[in-house]
Formats: sequence, structure tokens, C-alpha cells
Amino acid sequence: MFLDKLNWRYATKKMDPSKPVPEDKIARIVEAARMAPTSSGLQPFHIFVIRNKELREKLKEAAYGQSQLTDGSHLLVFAAYDNYDDARIDAVCDQHASERPGAEEALGTYYDRLKSMYLPRDARTNADHAARQAYIALGFALAAAAELEVDSTPMEGFEPEKFDEILGLKDKGLKTVVILPLGTRDTEGDWLAPMKKVRKPAYEIVTDLD
Repeated sequence: MFLDKLNWRYATKKMDPSKPVPEDKIARIVEAARMAPTSSGLQPFHIFVIRNKELREKLKEAAYGQSQLTDGSHLLVFAAYDNYDDARIDAVCDQHASERPGAEEALGTYYDRLKSMYLPRDARTNADHAARQAYIALGFALAAAAELEVDSTPMEGFEPEKFDEILGLKDKGLKTVVILPLGTRDTEGDWLAPMKKVRKPAYEIVTDLD
């Protein structure tokens, strides 16, 4: 069951570099992230799938030496838009119009209203909004990885500015917001592997309002 797979997963602390994740599983995880819902269908982020070991070594230095970046076989970097502008929103509207014939007028009205809300806002507010959409995609990637029994470690413990510099994101109008190493757990070397999963009980975080 899916919930069993969620119980199986944990934030892997030590990965086995001799056991790379098969590419077909990586493709399915990335596709799950691509299929994640986002506000107004904007998908205001980009996912970098990094296999290159030398590049991951550089990024590891900007992630406080966390070994999962290089002991894992793949690194996903979620980079969100640094702001919204006419071109970015128009591109989404145009794609929807091309794939949903007959909806052009309604789409134009909807996205014009969206621009009237988003474009006057400051860049920080829009970047934060875009980052939240990237986190939805991260959640889908984590769930897909669990379903496929691929180990993962979601991380905010890194220096975003250095990631942006290494990956040349400023010129692309992107900012790194979260990263996800993927690999295979080293059960003997990972102190967390045998530990019981700890979560708050449902009664503490769930309230039913009938």
C-alpha cells in the first residue's frame, strides 16, 4: 500500500554510491513532479536533474559537505522564478489556448486578471509564491520516490546563492529553493535507518469539523 511506502521512506543520511538509481525510476519521479498541481497552472519553477559527479562535488561544498549529494546517484535541484512578468504568464496562457481549442477568450480574461494581481507585487512576494509551487512539486517527487522505493533526502541546508552561481541561474531568472538527492540507502552506515519513524499523533495535527 502507498501508506506503507511512506512509512518505509525517511530522510536518508547515508547512501551507497555503488547502487545507482535506475534511470527509468528517475524519469518517473521527475514526471510526477512535472504533473504536480500549481497555482493557476503556472508551474513557475525548473527542475535540474544532475548526474555529473564533478558538478555534484561543487554543489556539495555549497551544501555544507552533506555526502548524499555525491553518494547518491542523482540530485534534483528545484529552482523557482525570481519574479513574474508578462512574458512568463503569457506563455502559460498561450500553451493552454493551443491545447484547449475554443477557450482562448476565457483564458485571456483569466490570465489578464492574474497579471493585474501579480505584476504590481514586489519581486520578493512573487518569488516566495513561486517557491511554494516548487515545494508542491517536491512533495510529489518525494511521494513518487517512496512508491518506487528510491531513497531521498529533501534539503534546505545549503547556500542558495552559491547554488545559483554554480548553476548560472541568475541569468535564467531562477533561484534555488530546495534540493533532493536520490540514491540507495546504506543500511549499515546510516544511523537513522533502523530507527522508528516519529510523527505527531493525528489528534495533535488533525481536527475534524463536522
